[in-house]
Amino acid sequence: MTEKELLYVEDALGHADIMKKCCSETVQQITDKGLQNFVQELIKDTDALYSRFYGLL
Repeated sequence: MTEKELLYVEDALGHADIMKKCCSETVQQITDKGLQNFVQELIKDTDALYSRFYGLL
């Protein structure tokens, strides 16, 4: 990988990490069960995305 590609992967990992943190904080504040389930699925999807990007390294 080129340095530019590595920087892109690093940036993508950072964005995925921020998304997971935001969703984790938000899910604790939501009272609607359906919406909580939706946000929990977003957390799982973000974890999968993080793993795929990390796998590039």
